[in-house]
Amino acid sequence: MKDRRSGEHWGGRLYMREISLRITRVLVGTKVTPNQLTYLMTLAGVLALPALLVPGVWGAVLAVLMVQLYLLLDCVDGEVARWKKQYSLSGVYLDRVGAYLCDAAVLTGFGLRAADLWGGGRIDWLWAFLGTLAALGAILIKAETDLVGVARHQAGMEPVKDAAAEPRSSGMALARRAAAALKFHRLVLGIEASLLILVLAIADQVRGDLFFTRLGVAVLAAIALLQTVLHLVSILVSSRLR
Repeated sequence: MKDRRSGEHWGGRLYMREISLRITRVLVGTKVTPNQLTYLMTLAGVLALPALLVPGVWGAVLAVLMVQLYLLLDCVDGEVARWKKQYSLSGVYLDRVGAYLCDAAVLTGFGLRAADLWGGGRIDWLWAFLGTLAALGAILIKAETDLVGVARHQAGMEPVKDAAAEPRSSGMALARRAAAALKFHRLVLGIEASLLILVLAIADQVRGDLFFTRLGVAVLAAIALLQTVLHLVSILVSSRLR
């Protein structure tokens, strides 16, 4: 199972599979179903939002733990499904919904955290708006990818091949490879964003205000909006819709 690469998060390959496989060995002898684990996975991801409302470093630590639990269960539900041979379209669908909700929860919580709800002063809703904007961008990026499959299915076409993702323009292909190498777009994913939030929370603890958290919200909102547009363009100029 650890050799799987398609769609596998780097955290799963680097360390989480070492933990998840041990848990899976226990769960395969129980009546727990893959879909039940997926529901728990989604709940863990969503709980990152209220965790981020806890002031200080401990709120960020709690959010990281919730997102890591999400990642763990994301590994375990698939392992249990393969081991028990309990596959279903609903499981695939629920897994995608969980990914959407985890990313949105982390980024929305990040914005609310930057708004300083419990600081005792004036709540600055601009940061909450920017966090929500980042969450919307993260969801749209995922939706743009998923809608390729929807469009091809409705047109009676086969699922897209990996080679079709390469832009037909050499300039766009070079830009796509550069973006993939820099991986800045990954910062708007729930797992990476939660780790960034923790680093910024520590920096803010040293500084004594929310400067780095607010800077981070602004940067992630800009990345999400830029990536939403660039990703859409890369799909349209590739062969994925042909």
